[in-house]
Amino acid sequence: MDDSPSVPESFDDPRITPQFYRRLSGPDGDLVLVGVVHDHPASIARVERVLERIEPETVALELPAIAVPLYRVYARDRADDAASPRFGGEMSAAIRAAPEADPVGIDAPNWSFLRLLVRRLVADRVSAGTARRVLASVGGATREALACRVAATLTHATSMTVVPGTKAEYDCDRDDPPERQADHERAHVAGVQALLGGVDTDGTALSYRDDTREQCMIDRLEDLRAESGDVVAVVGVDHLERLATDLSS
Repeated sequence: MDDSPSVPESFDDPRITPQFYRRLSGPDGDLVLVGVVHDHPASIARVERVLERIEPETVALELPAIAVPLYRVYARDRADDAASPRFGGEMSAAIRAAPEADPVGIDAPNWSFLRLLVRRLVADRVSAGTARRVLASVGGATREALACRVAATLTHATSMTVVPGTKAEYDCDRDDPPERQADHERAHVAGVQALLGGVDTDGTALSYRDDTREQCMIDRLEDLRAESGDVVAVVGVDHLERLATDLSS
């Protein structure tokens, strides 16, 4: 990784600010956390600009490992000759922008996540209703991950490009000036945070699932930093603060 300072201002890009960027130095390698809003033009550009400057050994993605092959396919798709991939948003953009790096999925579902989740549910003696809701949400995430794996297989085997799920749309696009993209993204994040700020999720199925997801991502990033040297991780901006705090301690 280069010797540029860790402050985002060194990028001279309004889309790369402390709200969306952390650089953590360690004895075995540096870890850069890039916070993103799914499919937002500012987030896609942020990932691309960071990886233009930094050449990590590993790009860690907030994706299940089973879904990574599909996003590798999207990253190779150059049908419209655009700088950014047509599909896969910031995740496929990260893979394309770092062709020499190893893309690794760090998100659930996976076995370590399931083991930790079950241990927490048993230790906390949660109600049967909460346990059912947690497992139902995990089942939904597993089906989505399997859909990505099937889509990757079909895309490899046929002339079709299979795109599971839907793409988020914003009143902002990749042709807008960087300042416009940055302002729109910050306003979007502020609106979502204000909406969710008054919702108490402690002890709910959602909190069990998401807390366990974040802990598993932290554990995986610790392993990657120790094993692979320099790592750039692309994660949802709502995870950024906890990951930065726990990985700095």
